[in-house]
Amino acid sequence: MAAIHPAIQTYLDLATPQMMADSWAVLERGMRQGHLLFGDRLLSTALRPQLVTVQEWRAASQMSATLVSAFDKAYQAMLIDPALRAQVWLTPEEEIIVGYEAGVSLPVPIGRLDCSLIHNDSGEPSLHLLEYNAESPAAIAYEDGLAEVFLQTPLLHAFQQRYPIRPLWAKPAALQTLLSIYREWGGRSLPTVAIVDWTGLPTQHEFILFQEYFTHHGIRTLIVEPDAMTYEGGVLYADGVAVDFVYKRILTHELLGRYGIEHPLIYAVRDRAVCMMNRFSCKLLHKKASLALLSDEQNAHLFSREELAAIQRHIPWTRRVEERMTWLDNAEIDLLPFIAANQERLVLKPNDEYGGKGVVLGWDVSQAQWQQAIDEALRQPSVVQMRVPLGQEQFPVVLPDGAFAVQPRLVDFDPFIFDGHYAGGCLTRLSAGGLLNVTAGGGTTTPTMVVAV
Repeated sequence: MAAIHPAIQTYLDLATPQMMADSWAVLERGMRQGHLLFGDRLLSTALRPQLVTVQEWRAASQMSATLVSAFDKAYQAMLIDPALRAQVWLTPEEEIIVGYEAGVSLPVPIGRLDCSLIHNDSGEPSLHLLEYNAESPAAIAYEDGLAEVFLQTPLLHAFQQRYPIRPLWAKPAALQTLLSIYREWGGRSLPTVAIVDWTGLPTQHEFILFQEYFTHHGIRTLIVEPDAMTYEGGVLYADGVAVDFVYKRILTHELLGRYGIEHPLIYAVRDRAVCMMNRFSCKLLHKKASLALLSDEQNAHLFSREELAAIQRHIPWTRRVEERMTWLDNAEIDLLPFIAANQERLVLKPNDEYGGKGVVLGWDVSQAQWQQAIDEALRQPSVVQMRVPLGQEQFPVVLPDGAFAVQPRLVDFDPFIFDGHYAGGCLTRLSAGGLLNVTAGGGTTTPTMVVAV
């Protein structure tokens, strides 16, 4: 039995109908009052956090740091090698703007490693990286807010009488990273920050949480859409206010899709007139094909022995969808016929989408639909990835009709990593189906807490 299982069972034993009802009243009120909403939907319908042991979190932190080191090496190699850069399918416009930031020393100030987690009896968790959210990782402020509300519930109060717990706070690390790259850029006082994305997004509530947090620490913060930005005399303005730091939440391909490279933010980054997090060059690692680059045998020379071991252990076999020969389990395969013949083992993903858009799970579709997905993957840049097991745990939940139950949920485990090495905070998503994604409407979130067992 995994070390965490007795703690989880204790929590479930405490989850009587009355305890669940009392805890849900606290959670619902706290989420509505605390901007813990995705659009108009409450962030969580679960009544317990994701629980991990100290050893599991330590292992996840080590995995995160080692894999990010490998990603950083790939980033530096791609900057100087156009052939290697071509493996992630940058568009011509992306090629231009990535070049504006070629001299930066920290590729991804804030990243999120989206993983599957299975608790093992050995105490070492089974962790598999499914995606590297290197461009604009969401949920940092959301998860901290959820942890604060969960700590107020009767269920967690009762659980803490049996087990000491520690939430994984992420906002302080985000602030520290913001200030660190601002100082590296040349900032001397506190920055004036613009959080930039489209208006009306369901994640707008998290922007408010960051605005409140940064303002509390003396940093003037505005939430603006791209149309409200101008660049005049070497100064970037957001709603008429001069800003020198941009917390970019808008995705690069969406910005380019609307404006091309003719936008004030792009001009300001080109001229080094503003510090931006996360940078346009993060797109090199945000592409799904970056996992193919790391796991492909032809790129093994880029990485240390420790990094190669982590890649083999934690990154599922991933390849660009194209006509080629490659290797799997020490045997050479013809990739396209292999994909067609092994749909039960494989997932197809567009190279540059988010929110689960375009992801096809081979085991969930017919043979004809799978072939159609392969044909589409050959028309637009896509990757194929080996299926990995997803963790499943029991959670007290609130059902759509308002009733309470304890039900199984698929679980992911997505550590945030700051400043290239520090793992702090973790997004956990739960789903009753096969696609763990809140944006796609297929799940809910819950905070992650470390338990001393």
